[in-house]
Amino acid sequence: MRTQKKTVVIAAFLIVLVALGAWYLGKPSAARVTTQAAIPVRVVNVVEKDVPRYVSGIGSVLSLHSVVVRPQIDGILTRILVKEGQLVSKGDLLATIDDRSIRASLDQARAQLGESQAQLQVAQVNLKRYKLLSVDDGVSKQTYDQQQALVNQLKATAQGNQASIDAAQVQLSYTQIRSPVSGRVGIRTVDEGNFLRMTDTQGLFTVTQIDPIAVEFSLPQQMLPTLQGLINDPQHAKVKAYIGADTDGETGNLLGEGHLTLIDNQINANTGTIRAKAEFNNPGQKLWPGLLVTVKIQTALDKDALVVPPTVVQRGLDQHFVYRVNGNKVETVPVQMVHQSSGQSIIKGVKPGDVLVSDGQSRLKPGATVQVLTDPPQVVKSESAP
Repeated sequence: MRTQKKTVVIAAFLIVLVALGAWYLGKPSAARVTTQAAIPVRVVNVVEKDVPRYVSGIGSVLSLHSVVVRPQIDGILTRILVKEGQLVSKGDLLATIDDRSIRASLDQARAQLGESQAQLQVAQVNLKRYKLLSVDDGVSKQTYDQQQALVNQLKATAQGNQASIDAAQVQLSYTQIRSPVSGRVGIRTVDEGNFLRMTDTQGLFTVTQIDPIAVEFSLPQQMLPTLQGLINDPQHAKVKAYIGADTDGETGNLLGEGHLTLIDNQINANTGTIRAKAEFNNPGQKLWPGLLVTVKIQTALDKDALVVPPTVVQRGLDQHFVYRVNGNKVETVPVQMVHQSSGQSIIKGVKPGDVLVSDGQSRLKPGATVQVLTDPPQVVKSESAP
C-alpha cells in the first residue's frame, strides 16, 4: 500500500515537470530575446578651416647691444648725470671726470704750436730772401740749403705740436662719458668722488638696449631645412614669444611678435640642436634680457583642413580610423593622419560636418548601436596663437 502511494507521488511530480517544460518550450520566441543596450558615446563634428602649423622651443631674451661703461682715462668722477633705470639715447652725457690737468696740457700744446708757427714764419721769410740773393751769389748755396732745412724742421715741429693738441683734445673728450648706444641704464657701481682708473673692469654701470630686442632659441637639427626655407622667405617667418607656456605654446602670456633673423653656422653635436635668433620690437618692454620664454614659429598653413580633437582618431593594426555615427549606429572609416598636435589633428578620409565619436570607442565595433550623450559640444582647440 505504501509502495503504491510512493509511485503515485513520483508520477504526479513527473507530470508537473513535463507540463512546465512544455509550457516553456511553447512560449513565443520574442519573449525570450533580450534587446541589445545602446552604448553611450560623445561625438564631435568635423570642422573645415585654415590651420597654421607651429614649432616651439625654449629660448632666452638677449639685448642686441649691451655695453659696460668704463673710463678711458684716470681721474676723479665729478658728476653722474643719469639715474639707475633711466632710458638714454646714443650720445647722451652720462658722467664727467675731472679735466683740469688735461685742459692745462691742451693749453700748453697750443702755446707750443703758436711758438713753432712764429719761428716757421720768420724762417720762411729768410728763405725767400736767401733765394733772391742766391741768384746774384749774394749768399752761398750752403746758407740757402741750411735755411731750407730749418724751414722743414720748423714745419715738422709745428705738425708735432698740432698732433699733441689733437691727442689732448681726445683725452679731454674722454672726460665726458657719453652713451655708446640707446638703452636702459643699469645699477651703478661707483659713486661721485671716486678715483677711476682705466684698468677698472667693473665699470660705472651698463647700458642695455631694450627696444628692439632679440630671442635666442634652439630647435632639433631636423628643423634645419624648414628654418632655411623660412629665413629665405622675403616675408620673414613670424616668431611669437610667451611666458608661462609649455613647449606647445598652448598656454601662457604673449609677450611679443617678431621675425626670424639668423640661423647659427653649425649644429651642436652634443645636443643635436641648431641655434636660431629672432628680433622683436619691444615698445612695452615686456621682453627683458635674460628672461626664459617659449618661442613659437609658424612653419606652414594648411588650407581647408579637416580638423578633429586628437581623441577621435584611433590606431588600428595597419592604419588610423575613426567611428562615424550613421543614424543610431556606427561605422569605421579609415583616415590618413596629416598632422597631429596636443590640441587637434588634421585628417583626410572624412567630410566636413561628419559626426565622429570622440569618447567611448573602447566598447564599439562596426554596426554597434550608440546613444549620443547630450553634453555641450566639444570645441576643437585651435593651433593659432591667442
